[in-house]
Amino acid sequence: MKKVAVVLAGCGVYDGAEINEVVLTLLSLEQQGATYQCYAPNIDQMHVINHLTGEEMAETRNVMIEAARITRGNVMELAQANVADYDALIVPGGFGAAKNLSDFAIKGSALTVQEDFLKLAQGFYQSGKPVGLICIAPTMAAKIFGAGVECTVGNDAEVAEAIEATGGKHLECPVNEVIIDQKNKLVTTPAYMLAGSISEAAIGISECVKQVIAMA
Repeated sequence: MKKVAVVLAGCGVYDGAEINEVVLTLLSLEQQGATYQCYAPNIDQMHVINHLTGEEMAETRNVMIEAARITRGNVMELAQANVADYDALIVPGGFGAAKNLSDFAIKGSALTVQEDFLKLAQGFYQSGKPVGLICIAPTMAAKIFGAGVECTVGNDAEVAEAIEATGGKHLECPVNEVIIDQKNKLVTTPAYMLAGSISEAAIGISECVKQVIAMA
């Protein structure tokens, strides 16, 4: 039975992890016979967004505490994650991937990746263990795997251009498919970068999980 580390960026599409993507990822892992442990960085979110209005709120929230809302409390501190304990890594999307796991939302192609996450993700890569990046998370691919890594966010021209500027190679991909970089053992899928519904997002995410487990 494969064991997968899942890294979450909070709770909520606009400032954390995309909740549907997280639930679909965890469901797919269970359905495909894998076990998982969720992790999140013990840091403050970049900011808090009111998901009804889209407006920023004058409050502070912790990424790990917020992530615990999705996982029914079962989330561990990212800094404690150990590559040796797992066969693969998967990162659902949501703007938290571009705000809390990295600063892509602010800096674009000049992004830096949160140090605990970068250390873990590069550890999986260097150990030859597969990684799945979903939705906006592939914007971090070149920082993890280096120049030439192949990935997708679907067909968003602006984000694709930023990925190329970091040294990554962006390939267009429909919502129900994945891009597999065999050399780097990276699987990416657009999910809500393209999906118009939960069922659309589910197809690509399920395939992403399937391919990551197959590589493990």
